[in-house]
Amino acid sequence: MAQSNSNLIERDLSVIWHPCTQMKDHEFLPLIPIKRGKGVYLEDFEGNRYIDAISSWWVNLFGHSNEYINSKIREQLENLEHVIFAGFTHEPIIQLSERLIKITPEGLNRCFFADNGSSGVEVALKMSFHYHKNRGEIRPLFLSLTNSYHGETLGALAVGDVELYKKTYDEIMIKSIQVPVPENNSVEAVEKPLQELERVLQERGKEISALILEPLVQCAGSMHMYHPNYLIGARELTKKYGVHLIADEVATGFGRTGKMFACEHAGISPDFMVLSKGLTGGYLPLSVVLMTDEIYSQFYCDYTLQKSFLHSHSYTGNPLACTTANATLDIFEKENILEKIAPKIEYIGKKLEQFRDLPNVADVRQQGMISAIELKGYRPEERIGLKVYQYGLDNGVLLRPLGHVIYFMPPLIISFEEIDKMIEVAYKGITNLLTS
Repeated sequence: MAQSNSNLIERDLSVIWHPCTQMKDHEFLPLIPIKRGKGVYLEDFEGNRYIDAISSWWVNLFGHSNEYINSKIREQLENLEHVIFAGFTHEPIIQLSERLIKITPEGLNRCFFADNGSSGVEVALKMSFHYHKNRGEIRPLFLSLTNSYHGETLGALAVGDVELYKKTYDEIMIKSIQVPVPENNSVEAVEKPLQELERVLQERGKEISALILEPLVQCAGSMHMYHPNYLIGARELTKKYGVHLIADEVATGFGRTGKMFACEHAGISPDFMVLSKGLTGGYLPLSVVLMTDEIYSQFYCDYTLQKSFLHSHSYTGNPLACTTANATLDIFEKENILEKIAPKIEYIGKKLEQFRDLPNVADVRQQGMISAIELKGYRPEERIGLKVYQYGLDNGVLLRPLGHVIYFMPPLIISFEEIDKMIEVAYKGITNLLTS
């Protein structure tokens, strides 16, 4: 029997609970069953095509069904699909680790693999705490920025600060302290938050294992952006007070901010860097935590349960995922991707100017290939983001706003013509709100 949108929607709703979704919404908001993807487009079972303006939750870099990545997966599939990664290894993960160490900030010389961004954050948090414990210090607290988001497993959720995700689970959270994020991306906004960060480190630094932050862009935090000078100051202060710095580059890594990693805008090197999402070009789950030799050395010893880092995932270092990640890095290298996106970043910036004159727009901001339009004058119960989302789907663009923030994070291969359509549809969706 030929499949149809309606048939698949009915079957789905009878058995599936979707993530980040109030399922009751689907009484009036149809699911979109996707049959195929190619380039920046997704296509449903009725032939409707949608520009994937959010890279399917910020993961896709080089388009759906990329021919080069597909070919590399097929090659690997004929040789090895998976193997236990305790006591065994394989060539794709060795090659990937060598390449990541080469392209990430200086001093990050060891790789620990996991399955997804949240799991990577959990690894970094546990490893930081365990490092201090191995040195005879108990440091039960973590620092993070206000408005931050680091994932939805319990540890990652605990160091985040987006109430929508976290508040329900307050009673079972590990302890964390939030310090202010700069209120905007100006240089001037950096000073007071750094002063507050130093005050907290002075008072409680001996209790704190690490400061974790999303460099430059708090993606799930409504695409809030801040100046690289904050990273410079935070790195200086964490070193001064003996606290680790964890850079959560799960969303900002791999060209999204205009450089390979957001930390490069500030010229800093953290103690830990967490990577996922774009690591495999949007194909397969994989994350990696890079750390310094100093951290690695504190766990290198004769086997004891107390000093060894006993953390694992069944699919750690999956060869298919690692092969996909290597193919992704191949494309960056062979096609000079960072150079190619520079004119697109400039072009998007110019196209965004038209939003600034709209009376229902509070702010327009951009960092590389990430941009956002923040709306004003609406109550939460109006769910204006949902209205723009539906308008986008009706006109061939997948937007999926963050509340009252309409944002773009398209695949890096998006063309100028596709940028035009993406932004035009969003503009019309926003202006329609003025008359609805």
